[in-house]
Amino acid sequence: MTDGPLFSYRAKCRCSSLRSDPFQGSAAEKLQKLHQEVCNHRPASASVGWRERLGFSRRLCETAPQGLYLFGPVGRGKSMLMDMFYDTVPVVEKRRVHFHEFMLEVHAALHEIRGQGGARDPLSIVSADIVARTWLLCFDEFQVENIADAMILGRLFQGLIKAGAVIVATSNTRPADLYKDNLQHDRFAPFIEFLCERLDILELAGPVDYRRENLRAMRLYHTPLGRDSEAALDDAFNRLTAGATPMTERLLVQGRTVEVPFTASGVARFTFANLCGTPLGAADYLAIAKRFHTVILSNIPYLPPTRRNESKRFLILIDALFEHNVNLVCSAAVEADALYPEGDGAAAFQRAVSRLLEMQGDAYIGMGHLVTTESERATEPVASAH
Repeated sequence: MTDGPLFSYRAKCRCSSLRSDPFQGSAAEKLQKLHQEVCNHRPASASVGWRERLGFSRRLCETAPQGLYLFGPVGRGKSMLMDMFYDTVPVVEKRRVHFHEFMLEVHAALHEIRGQGGARDPLSIVSADIVARTWLLCFDEFQVENIADAMILGRLFQGLIKAGAVIVATSNTRPADLYKDNLQHDRFAPFIEFLCERLDILELAGPVDYRRENLRAMRLYHTPLGRDSEAALDDAFNRLTAGATPMTERLLVQGRTVEVPFTASGVARFTFANLCGTPLGAADYLAIAKRFHTVILSNIPYLPPTRRNESKRFLILIDALFEHNVNLVCSAAVEADALYPEGDGAAAFQRAVSRLLEMQGDAYIGMGHLVTTESERATEPVASAH
């Protein structure tokens, strides 16, 4: 076999796209083993075609391969390695999704089933439906921050794995520390035991924070606009994602979708028109800030007083990114302090200027991405396990 994450990783090291790292290499070997096992697996719950009946395709199997939970500090290459696994595994029924987005979808599905009435165990229905469509699930930034998720995860994952799902997850948190020091943690503990039993737990904790290293080595604010600044943002996206193939993603926000034109490895790329030239609000910007550790934003224009609405949206966007420690690489027509120098709201806009400057500093770059801030966690409602 010459295909799989390990071969992709070695190829990138040979062409100097990546620096060879023994910690990443070990994780790539683990993912390569899982890649081989997944190639020979098909859940018994999946539909059976003529190729399966004649033995020309993957075998139907009740027991799924053991998945993988890859955890460690930020910037070690977890998302990059999972991208390599996902891109090379020849499975049609696969999905790579941010864990927070996945859980929002699960809660929406549960709400719909409960609204119809009559279902004794909505979670089992949701689990079976997920596996029927996508039995290989790759979760990025696996994190349990709220009680609504914590109270259903055990039964949800039991249902997924029983139905034949294979789960690969990346996280900044070791399993024992998930949902730590939160309400009803004792009721969450059985899920941690189940997770450690059914998934292979691997720590990726090399000494080098490649994300921080790359960000500190590049300019983060490019001006003026033009070919050079656009090329710099192209290079930044390529370096921060290790050349991963970008994809489009849709975030579900209060019943509507926010489109992310280009994303890979936790990095999202937008234009100013995408985010501030359309009627988006605080909830949309918060969803982006929670989902991505780095945002690349191009073509920030000079903002005269007639563009007050756009300047106001830009201020709300910067607040959301800043409060969640999201890294920002951007291009603008002028320096930050000249973006919106006069007009209604110019004084308040100085907060955006101050934060744009702080976001370029080493101290800010060294902070970890916050999926949920302390103030957000304090205001979460208590949820039922039913």
